[in-house]
Amino acid sequence: MSFNFNDPFIIKNMYKGTFGIEKESLRIDTKGFLSHTKHPFYDNPHIDRDFCENQIEIVTDVYESTQSVYDHLERINNTVLKCLNNLKSGKELLWPFSNPPYIKGENDIPIASFKENFKGKELYRKYLAEKYGKKKMLFSGIHFNFSFGDELFEEGYNENISSSFTDYKNNIYLELAKKITSYSWLIVYLTAASPVMNGSYIDESLIKKNIVTPYSSVRCSEIGYWNNFIPILKYDNLKNYISSIQYYVDKGQLKSFSELYYPIRLKSGGENSLESLALTGVNHIELRMLDLNPLSPVGIMKEDLDFIHILIIYLMSQNDEDFTENKQIKAVKNVKLAAKFDDENTVINFLNEKLPLKSTALKILCNMENFFKKYGQTDALEIIKYQKDKIFDKNKRYAKIIRKNFGKNYVEKGLELSFAYTDSICKKITMNV
Repeated sequence: MSFNFNDPFIIKNMYKGTFGIEKESLRIDTKGFLSHTKHPFYDNPHIDRDFCENQIEIVTDVYESTQSVYDHLERINNTVLKCLNNLKSGKELLWPFSNPPYIKGENDIPIASFKENFKGKELYRKYLAEKYGKKKMLFSGIHFNFSFGDELFEEGYNENISSSFTDYKNNIYLELAKKITSYSWLIVYLTAASPVMNGSYIDESLIKKNIVTPYSSVRCSEIGYWNNFIPILKYDNLKNYISSIQYYVDKGQLKSFSELYYPIRLKSGGENSLESLALTGVNHIELRMLDLNPLSPVGIMKEDLDFIHILIIYLMSQNDEDFTENKQIKAVKNVKLAAKFDDENTVINFLNEKLPLKSTALKILCNMENFFKKYGQTDALEIIKYQKDKIFDKNKRYAKIIRKNFGKNYVEKGLELSFAYTDSICKKITMNV
């Protein structure tokens, strides 16, 4: 079912696709505590809330390049910073980390409030608060949405006319979902950026304590943002994929599709529901394992977006395999293992073997280099080199940099960074005026 990379048309158009980003961030006051003001962006369709009233969710438009979607993310992010800098109720900031700042307890976390005709959203959040605890809902991250270009689907379908075009597209995305889930550990390892947290996450009496965790990403680790079971999904066709998720809803283990806390989701173009997915088919794939990167003013490096894109292309050149229950369980466990800070001694279960995390990641990057060299795609080599440098030089690994610079004064130094990002935007505005 994979695209035929012996087809010159496929090679010529392999980079074609569309991209979207959703970014979650917490609004805080200038002392490092959670904001308790109302969401100030009701009239902006690109700025919403997530779990709580003070958790901003930026949603970009869909673009045909990673540069364009990154630029839009930056524009919206700057809009948020400018607005928060000039609130009548007092200046606020965006917290740049996935892990929350100071928390005064569960009652310090205001669930998002909705108007009467959207009260279902509020009730759903109350359900999540009771089931997982409000604190876990504060973990923030980035979701990366991708769809292949129509050119690839049309060419691929013409070579594989064995079903309807819609079924063909759905099956391509199901194959990709299997592959990215299997390789999610690699993305976590290379992009993890949340190794430090404040003690108030554990108990408000520890609010003055900085905790350097044994993780590079708390959010993706064994204590992070997961369901209390590992879902086993079916990937042979979309109907069975949907039924395998509905099974957990019917059992009461999930409230809805939205509660599937999994590295990958297949999504329709409309409402985020299983009904919509069944009705219209797969529109795009959503990658959900990305930490906010505080080293970037917008929360993610453009180089990492580019890497995920070429990883998707590379994976679609690889043979399709059955994604058995055992492999699915190992894939989720591998994400949690890759979220450990100690990459020298971590071993994952990958390709039916127990393999060292670090050397296995390097081997995959080398295989990717060979693939793109074979097809003359030299632009990809710089993107891969950026990732290899993180493995060769531990001081270029995000989690290492953050541990070094924020490990002793997490919230204090985080506030300095928040102020710096806000001030850089506001000063530019003043200069332009």
